[in-house]
Amino acid sequence: MYSDITDIFFDLDHTLWDFEKNSALTFQKILKEKELKVKLDDFLSTYIPINLEFWKLYREDRISKSELRYMRLKKTFDKIDVPVSDALINGLADDYIEHLSSFTHLFPHTQDVLEYLSPHYNLHIITNGFQEIQEKKLKGSKIHHYFDHVINSETAGVKKPHPYIFELALKKADVAPKKALMIGDSLEADIIGAQSAGLHALHFNAHKEPVHDICKMIDSLIEIKSIL
Repeated sequence: MYSDITDIFFDLDHTLWDFEKNSALTFQKILKEKELKVKLDDFLSTYIPINLEFWKLYREDRISKSELRYMRLKKTFDKIDVPVSDALINGLADDYIEHLSSFTHLFPHTQDVLEYLSPHYNLHIITNGFQEIQEKKLKGSKIHHYFDHVINSETAGVKKPHPYIFELALKKADVAPKKALMIGDSLEADIIGAQSAGLHALHFNAHKEPVHDICKMIDSLIEIKSIL
């Protein structure tokens, strides 16, 4: 199935870089620094689905980056009934972005799999994350050197699943779609988006979604070694 593949494009957050773990550590730090009397578990259990909801709106160009950063926190504090000022929310939003990339936890087997793939394939990143912190994440977690190209939605001007970001990535990598594989956690953004641009796709089921037949699914990155 993947015998002709020469180039592999990875998503970053929720696929290689353990977003939920690093995000939790960031909130633990900044909520304590702001002396907010909030139970971290209560905050995170409310914030995580709200964040996914607003990221979907951002991906669909229905809200701006600044609205995403503000509204996901505002809605969380409202829902857990903790009154906070707009100034405090904006301060937390800035602190979150500043400190998030300082945490460097990767999904299990990330380093092992990249080391295994790198002698045989050209490796790249396609990410919807904010440009100013994605490079820091890659460098901080010591995986930046594995990737030839890092394609970011802010510089591309569109977000996954828009076909153009995949077409731009293919152009930069100088590879035909049929020789390219996208590996990511989002069925909508990574898998269906990649397939719409003619790439092969492999779904890393990081969110324990129902089994589907849209493409092959894996539950652990280590499975890549038995596929490629």
